Amino acid sequence: MSNQQKLVEKQFGVAATDYLHSPAHAQGADLQRLRREFTGQPAMRVLDLGCGAGHASFTLAEVVGEVFAVDLSGEMLRVVADEAQQRGLSNLHTEKSTAESLPFADAYFDGVVTRFSAHHWADVPAALREMRRVLHPQGKCVIIDVCAPENPLLDTFLQTVEILRDPSHVRDYRVSEWQAMLAAAGWQMPDQDTWKLPLDFASWISRMRSPEERVTAIKSVWAGASTEVCDHFALQPNHDFSLDVCWMTALPL
Repeated sequence: MSNQQKLVEKQFGVAATDYLHSPAHAQGADLQRLRREFTGQPAMRVLDLGCGAGHASFTLAEVVGEVFAVDLSGEMLRVVADEAQQRGLSNLHTEKSTAESLPFADAYFDGVVTRFSAHHWADVPAALREMRRVLHPQGKCVIIDVCAPENPLLDTFLQTVEILRDPSHVRDYRVSEWQAMLAAAGWQMPDQDTWKLPLDFASWISRMRSPEERVTAIKSVWAGASTEVCDHFALQPNHDFSLDVCWMTALPL
């Protein structure tokens, strides 16, 4: 495990329970869409890669045969396992692993899902190759993540506040970057769309336990932002704002 991956594990281990109860992660039309996407396929085995507190795993476990929740944070996986037991989801299994080197056989899964995780991965192209390897040739992958605007100014502001809040952040990728990475890893992307995710600034900061000096720095960055930046991110006087989130369906070529 690289030093960056160890940083991710440390950052999210202490926040595991917070993420379980975070409205931004526990709710959302995308979870209902995931349910619809896989409903009617009860024999499926699905991988939830970078499962975090397990919200996608819990949703999927109610409609498919088996779900493997994989994360590099052992504390996150403990929270997922405990919650799965509370919900009676005996078909949900946990596995500690990085996204770039998965402990599963080729074509082991019928579906692969990742939600709000890829922006922390050390090597997304390598992870996409692994996802392609462990997915059945007739399988389906769904990627849900914060995405950066194509506009360089907006992109720069987003990455700045993200890494100030969370030093384990790597990058929110642009849709055009996702398209290029997926194609290079042997995927096609027949379906993609984006929407706005409103965020409560206070809970966004507290969930990651951001030090006060970093919170001050984020507020300073927002205070110096242009009208174009403030309008795009719907910045409010109390520093609440909105992010762009992308859904991508990927199929093996």
